[in-house]
Amino acid sequence: MSDLDRRARALRALPPSCGPVRLIAVDGHAGSGKSTFAARLSAAVSGTIDGDGVPVLHLDDLASHEELFSWTDRMLAEVIEPLSNGRTAHFHPYDWNLRRFGPPRPLEAAPVVLIEGVGAGRRVLRPYLAGLLWMEREAEESWQRGRNRDGSELSAFWDDWTVAETRHFAADPSRPFADALIRECHEGYEWLPGPAETARPNRFITQGD
Repeated sequence: MSDLDRRARALRALPPSCGPVRLIAVDGHAGSGKSTFAARLSAAVSGTIDGDGVPVLHLDDLASHEELFSWTDRMLAEVIEPLSNGRTAHFHPYDWNLRRFGPPRPLEAAPVVLIEGVGAGRRVLRPYLAGLLWMEREAEESWQRGRNRDGSELSAFWDDWTVAETRHFAADPSRPFADALIRECHEGYEWLPGPAETARPNRFITQGD
């Protein structure tokens, strides 16, 4: 059993936090590797190698050009409210090319659901989270990775984004409340105790780990 498998098993053992759902947030700077990590964690939590993992909600689907961080009401109404009642959520994903929201997409009220994106651990959402994971990569390095990935055609967008992200985390930081810090290594990920790791009775990282 790999380290990621052991961590995934610990997530499945957490008490539900949003109705019957264990909602796990993966937060960090844009370009820090959240999406890749969330995909691997999703497969590990479900216990599959190939095929579908546990549901993952990407916050890029809730944000928009006009509302980079002002998607809280949409999140609460379209995702949190139905999941907390054990119902499948239906959210309207944003098309970044067409600049409009699309038809509803289902999000199952599975035993574990991952939320990944900048601001996933924001203040309003934390009461509904079973756990908060923070990708431990510095802002400037993360942003440069994102710029390299997206190319020069999105340079102006990144200029605006970095300002908006800095303002967001200054007003509503996530890292101080993280249960674990996730550091990408050459082979896999290193899980480190987060600032809030000892604050909850159900700990992510125990002496046994």
